[in-house]
Amino acid sequence: MSTREEERERAVLLQGTLDLLVLRTLVLGREHGQGIARAILERSGDALIVDHGSLYPALQRLERRGWVSAEWGVSENNRRARYYQLTATGRRQLAHETSEWRRLVRAIGMILGPEPAEG
Repeated sequence: MSTREEERERAVLLQGTLDLLVLRTLVLGREHGQGIARAILERSGDALIVDHGSLYPALQRLERRGWVSAEWGVSENNRRARYYQLTATGRRQLAHETSEWRRLVRAIGMILGPEPAEG
């Protein structure tokens, strides 16, 4: 599989889950956009790549909803960066979305059934 095909496959995995992944990442503390993308990549074992064209609209959406707050700061490489942090409302939303995601995963797991035995 080519790198482009792998990236396309990874992007499909993020559809509908990016907000949840960003909120979960921010539980660890305030972070700038590039740091959020890097954390998602690392914590997923390099399986989930978040491109900036998806990440920044998601961060703006989360900020409009009051789930994250943002302020300008200076990054580790001495550049101006917008830092995001989870709000109390965002923590409640994260708990709700996590519960819903786990319920969905259980339901899909019941449909898929156990892994077939290799033989």
